[in-house]
Amino acid sequence: MALTKPSVTTPTATATARTGTASNTAAASTADGSTAAAFTATGSSATGSAATASEPPAPPPAAAGSRSSAAAVPAALVLLVAALAVVDITQGTAAVGAGQVWKALTGHADPADASVVIASRLPRAAAGILVGIALGAAGAALQAVSRNVLAAPDTLAVNAGSYAALGVLTVTGTSLPLLASSGVAFAGGLAAAAVVLALSGLGAGTVRLVLAGSALALGLGSVTDTLLLLYPERTNGLYQWSQGSISQNGFDGVAQMAPVALVGLVGLLLVSRRVDALSLGDDAARGLGVPVRGTRVTVVVLATLLAAAAVTLAGPIGFVGLCAPALVRPLGRRVRGLVRARAALPVAGLVGAALVLGSDVLLRASVGADSAVAVPTGVITSVVGAVFLVVMALRTRDTAASAAPDRLRMPGRAAFTGTVVVLTALLVALAIAAVLLGDTTLLLGDVLNWARGRGDHLVTFVLDTRVPRVLAALLAGAALALAGTIVQAVTRNPLADPGVLGVSGGAGLGAVLLVTTVPAAGAWSVAGAAFAGAALTAALVFGLAARGGFQQNRLVLVGIGASAGTAALISLLIVLTDPFNATKALTWLSGSTYGRTLPDVLPVAAVLAVGTVVAVVRRRELDLLSFDDDTARLLGLRLAPARLGLLALSVLLSATAVAAAGTIGFVGLVAPHAARALVGRRHIRVTPVAMLLGATLVCAADLLGRTVIAPSQLGAGLMTAVIGAPYFLYLLTRTRA
Repeated sequence: MALTKPSVTTPTATATARTGTASNTAAASTADGSTAAAFTATGSSATGSAATASEPPAPPPAAAGSRSSAAAVPAALVLLVAALAVVDITQGTAAVGAGQVWKALTGHADPADASVVIASRLPRAAAGILVGIALGAAGAALQAVSRNVLAAPDTLAVNAGSYAALGVLTVTGTSLPLLASSGVAFAGGLAAAAVVLALSGLGAGTVRLVLAGSALALGLGSVTDTLLLLYPERTNGLYQWSQGSISQNGFDGVAQMAPVALVGLVGLLLVSRRVDALSLGDDAARGLGVPVRGTRVTVVVLATLLAAAAVTLAGPIGFVGLCAPALVRPLGRRVRGLVRARAALPVAGLVGAALVLGSDVLLRASVGADSAVAVPTGVITSVVGAVFLVVMALRTRDTAASAAPDRLRMPGRAAFTGTVVVLTALLVALAIAAVLLGDTTLLLGDVLNWARGRGDHLVTFVLDTRVPRVLAALLAGAALALAGTIVQAVTRNPLADPGVLGVSGGAGLGAVLLVTTVPAAGAWSVAGAAFAGAALTAALVFGLAARGGFQQNRLVLVGIGASAGTAALISLLIVLTDPFNATKALTWLSGSTYGRTLPDVLPVAAVLAVGTVVAVVRRRELDLLSFDDDTARLLGLRLAPARLGLLALSVLLSATAVAAAGTIGFVGLVAPHAARALVGRRHIRVTPVAMLLGATLVCAADLLGRTVIAPSQLGAGLMTAVIGAPYFLYLLTRTRA
């Protein structure tokens, strides 16, 4: 689509364009510092005839060299993709090497070898190329139109929305052709992207958009995981597919999705000149006659179409749309022709194809063909993408506040006492209900007889299994709330939470690693492994964030990257050790208390007791750290040791909570916020109220998960994510302006 000139005289238009370009240089440099210069130097029709007339009739030698370099880059990438495809075709469980592949392609192979090559390996390589091109081009388009280097189908929740829509379609038993399924995925992805863009404000902050997308993706992922647990027969194989697998059975899927991806890519190329104009800034683009809002909507729709085609064909393969443009960006600083969207989009697509095929080749070369069959390609791209996200978070500046500070409230002692009494009564009533209700309903007398050792066989069996579950939920909720309270105070970050910061994910990774390698490990061993994983993750996250002074957005974004990486590694461990038991992975990741015994809750009980005493004794330090550094220094507080000790305590609390009840998210975010809203900011009051709220929230979630759809069960983590994700988004919208 050609870029329309302004309907004014040429000198005026040129002056307007130059003024707009100068005033928006900083905005354009957010996406790529050389975009404005390249756009002006190309002498496109959008700059007006005066600018064109002032240029020499023949391009200088540097420009000619730039054009040759711009052509050499795609050619080199095509060769790289072709080489990776050849290697990928020769890998597999069947003994079919390069010679047999060549014979199959030329029609001289054994029928069995030809069947393997034509029905499996060639479609797998073709799917990898198609998915990589679609995701790479979609990510490049989203980053260009938003001037946001962190925009991608993953970070805008497009993949999560598409996957959730397909999950709903699967459990309803609706059978649709692949092309119609792609339409459902497109609708889900577009709806998710629209929500994220509406909540974050396109261009309102580099990190804000990613935070909104990540929170919505977590919420949608919880809903989809709930469907997988509720309908295991209908969703058989959907968990492995949800990690992103390019394995195919014939060319039917590739043949049907290729035209969809082609429409999206061609559409982006047609509006590429308008995308270039947007890189100069909104004012300059309007001065050039570009419909800013319409162009953004068009690009988002086309990018979502590409992402939906990729998700329909291979599942949500993570972070390719983020990594591919990031790899192209340094090339754009050296090869001027790659700055323009018309060249950058196909190049990003080729880089995406190389990433997907390279990940598949690396996977099969590392773990062997037999094991690689069970490991989705998306697990590898997610690990690589998580590293990319952390690195880019450290290099990205975002001056927008992530959430409004809490209002300074000083409720009286009577209000605090009343709040504690009400919450305590509510928690006691909820705990009693949790003990009595379930797949078997009991009476209070049954519990009393059981406590005295006089219960019958059935009552004894039920309470021996149910009471530890209730205790695990109560203690884990209180521990996560206390950990969240400490982290938010130390980092002065209202978005901090052990789950959001990746600490819970690290604890889960350590625990799963021990359980899968040493199935007979005891409760204290699992707690120790969880603490080791949480400590390593926390050291990484807090260490990297401390380099910038614990900036709010940087800390949370690094934590999101760590959380994504640990989740991918947990999935990898599960599918490698027990590939046919996806329920085990989902049960653990959903925060279930199923099968807990009294020894399992002893570590979290001991750590919670110590943590409560420390938090009360050091309440003044928490108050000072949550205020500012200067005041704390003036009052003689040694900041580094205080921060380190309190963060270590929060890590220990999170690790033992994960060991007792699995990964439960958002409790450490919601409970401290609600506590401060009820009783003010003083930690002598916030701490007990937050712990009561955390215990109440997790116990209620566990009770609902056990009773609402009994005999089926849902993990408490899924329930808290459904509550916590909207609250996280609410915190972001409070300061959208």
